[in-house]
Amino acid sequence: MSFPIFLATAPGLEEVLASEVSALDFGPARAVPGGVGISGGWPEVWRANLSVRGATRVLARIGEFRAMHLAQLDKRARKFDWGAVLRPDVPVRVEGTCRRSKIYHAGAAAQRVARAITETLGAPEGEGEGAIRVMARIEDDLVSLSVDTSGEPLHRRGHKQATGKAPLRETLAAPFLRQCGYDGGEPVIDPMCGSGTFPIEAAEIACGLLPGRDRRFAFEDLATFDPEAWQAMRAAPQPRETALRFAGFDRDAGAVRMAGENAARAGVAGCTAFTCQPVSALARPDGPPGLVMVNPPYGARIGNRKLLFGLYGSLGETLRREMRGWRVGLVTSDGGLARATGLPFLPSGPPVAHGGLKVTLWRTDPL
Repeated sequence: MSFPIFLATAPGLEEVLASEVSALDFGPARAVPGGVGISGGWPEVWRANLSVRGATRVLARIGEFRAMHLAQLDKRARKFDWGAVLRPDVPVRVEGTCRRSKIYHAGAAAQRVARAITETLGAPEGEGEGAIRVMARIEDDLVSLSVDTSGEPLHRRGHKQATGKAPLRETLAAPFLRQCGYDGGEPVIDPMCGSGTFPIEAAEIACGLLPGRDRRFAFEDLATFDPEAWQAMRAAPQPRETALRFAGFDRDAGAVRMAGENAARAGVAGCTAFTCQPVSALARPDGPPGLVMVNPPYGARIGNRKLLFGLYGSLGETLRREMRGWRVGLVTSDGGLARATGLPFLPSGPPVAHGGLKVTLWRTDPL
């Protein structure tokens, strides 16, 4: 059975996610506001959670019907075959949204659907991480029912237990690497690595490690789950060895220690190295050129913006001097700071939501 599957991402990254999903052979992938739509069955849902790096969560559309008023919503929700997807022993949390519909009270709509589930299936209502999230979206009087198959957001991969200030999520780092043309075949350096997100993500890609390999997902608590098929899917790829090296540097010794611990948990300690040093000490490594990825302080939350102009200027000067032939990707919420590097940036892409800010990826050709 095939049904619509929605892979959510940060607004601004829809086209990048669509290219990743297409490359993973999920069939036609359509970029829409907030994510990417594909079609498939439950194995595709499991594989999307396991293998897609740029998605923040995976939603499965489990059905739809029309409802003009709450009594009709209640009646049709009670006729819906909840047992085909949900289990009576797993708590459920229902969220509702209404747009351009005769039913306009989202809270009342969610309440009716939740009551229909508890009274027909027996599943209790619940809160917290153990509850399955069901979404009832009512648009133009059409009720679309979806289930969140991920549970915890997909950037929580189980490896990065230690983070510094304002960490960049893996589900942003992976699309930014992709936009810079990174495919696992070149070295990556981060001169301000913090907890090591960019080098670790790049190393995982180079080693063929699946992002969801070490965590649990909400779909494991659905009636549609097949443990044997899931174990076979998870066990399929063996990590490949890489001769490439991925390096991170930071002037904060605590951040460097955390990055090393995170790399070890991710299984990439053998091809990553983290060193405590300032940006000005960066030196070109031996071997072929690759990609410098950096997420410097923005000034919005960390540091004073006026002082940051000097930092960005020093970063640009060091990269131009030491990293000839390397490409640069720089993430910041402040275009003025990006331009202060003096680097020859290409036209920038759309801004991307990140922790209440809008950040932009600035890219160069080989320096």
